[in-house]
Amino acid sequence: MRKPIAGGCACGAVRYEISGSLGFSFHCQCRKCQRATGTGHSSAFVVDFADTGFSGEMRYYEQPSDSGFLTRGAFCPVCGSPVLAMTDQFPDRRYIHASTLDDPSLFRPERVVFRSEGQPWDHMDPALP
Repeated sequence: MRKPIAGGCACGAVRYEISGSLGFSFHCQCRKCQRATGTGHSSAFVVDFADTGFSGEMRYYEQPSDSGFLTRGAFCPVCGSPVLAMTDQFPDRRYIHASTLDDPSLFRPERVVFRSEGQPWDHMDPALP
């Protein structure tokens, strides 16, 4: 049996374990992700909510995404690290920030989304669709 994939915020107050596999992995250059991460994009992967256990308190904020669906971002109230996002469009999925993985080398981006919203200084791998 494979060891669960684990991660958490910068200070360790929020932790998670994923018993399933990592889903679709991507870089998102939408303005919401730029603001949430304080840089040009977020790097995230999809997991099924049912396959993920969380511990610790998270705070949430809501805002519309560039596609028009309501999204909720979750962050650690102690250190402020963004941990995950959710959307009404796919209520059973969680989009976890790749930088929160205990082993971030597990992240393998498959594509770039909202590339048209990207900042000119945020260079993405041109080989990613």
